[in-house]
Amino acid sequence: MQAEAARGAAGIYPVDILEDDPERHLEATLGYYATLREGIRSSVEVFSLPTGEQIKLEASSVCFCTMYRDEPQHKILALVNPQDTKTVVAVYIQEAWWATEDVLRTSDPAREGLMKVQSFGERIVLFVLNVVIFGRLERNLDDGDMFFLPHPVKEQAKILWRDGAAVGFYTTKRKGSLCGDGPGACYLLPVFDTVFVRRTYRRQGLGTAMLQDFCETFREDEALGVSWPISPAMFKVCRKFLLAHPEERGRLWEVEPPGAWGQRGSIWLKVQLQQSRLPDRHLRLLMPLSCLGRAAHPGNSQEDVSSCGRTSPDDGPRMSGREGGKKERTSGEREQTKSDEDCGVEEEAGQLGRACGAEPARKEAKRTVLDAGLAWESQKKHMRPAPNSQTPP
Repeated sequence: MQAEAARGAAGIYPVDILEDDPERHLEATLGYYATLREGIRSSVEVFSLPTGEQIKLEASSVCFCTMYRDEPQHKILALVNPQDTKTVVAVYIQEAWWATEDVLRTSDPAREGLMKVQSFGERIVLFVLNVVIFGRLERNLDDGDMFFLPHPVKEQAKILWRDGAAVGFYTTKRKGSLCGDGPGACYLLPVFDTVFVRRTYRRQGLGTAMLQDFCETFREDEALGVSWPISPAMFKVCRKFLLAHPEERGRLWEVEPPGAWGQRGSIWLKVQLQQSRLPDRHLRLLMPLSCLGRAAHPGNSQEDVSSCGRTSPDDGPRMSGREGGKKERTSGEREQTKSDEDCGVEEEAGQLGRACGAEPARKEAKRTVLDAGLAWESQKKHMRPAPNSQTPP
């Protein structure tokens, strides 16, 4: 299995040469796997890792991974490390094994910046970034980090290419698309659903750039959503973006599917309230109505109530985050916001912001809530309720 390494060194990569024929790819993969399982190959083959370690290519060292959440028959064959069976080291594509990092590379100079996922090869790149890189290699499996399920086969997505490599992605739910995998309600507004940036490329403003690209893509829509619950990392991205783009503050909402008025919360108001470090009783104003209903019910525990607004799994990938409804949530991106020149506020890891000024916290909280109310009343004058949606309270 030295040919694959040679091709990678020569600048030839799967995304550039793979035919747009998933059925043929699956057929070839199943045929190859059958030879491994039955032990009929002429000689024992190995795959060499960059470290020099060699892995025998046999049935016990490979596994099938489902590429699409809604079409489980489409699978991709992965080679795992015998010492750590949760770590994928190579993928079988074009009748050959490719190291995961080579799967993410391209020799096409036109692939630069954010590009819409269109070909089968790009779908594989999206899968590897989402399930292999983020899902296993660059996520702390011991903490409560969210993760994304495989995306649907027709998921709207863009891959971020940098210097010949895929370094991130984001996916969206289009207005009118179905929520979840079965028949039912449709999204009432475009939704920024899942997002991921590789560790070595974080804190460079790429998450903010992807959010801006989303807003520009749906320029004609009066309201845009970000999948609920928004993770702490994604909240930083939203805060940084809205501070730099005040014109977007009135149309960016944290939403639960399908995004009716009772399922939306203003992200900008949440930013203001967080900066003022308001008591929990004020933050309740920002909870989705479904959470408020649970909080008010005497049968629900404090833990149930506190789970609202946090990143947790739902019916699909979400912004480290969730996907069509809520992901294992939006995420993967950490952004650090620079100091506010007026307040001298600097965000540290895990901090969302600090109140500024010498005014007592109680007066500041009261003022902020008043401002939030005025802002909401102003927004209501310029927004129309979505079809079949509830009128905002």
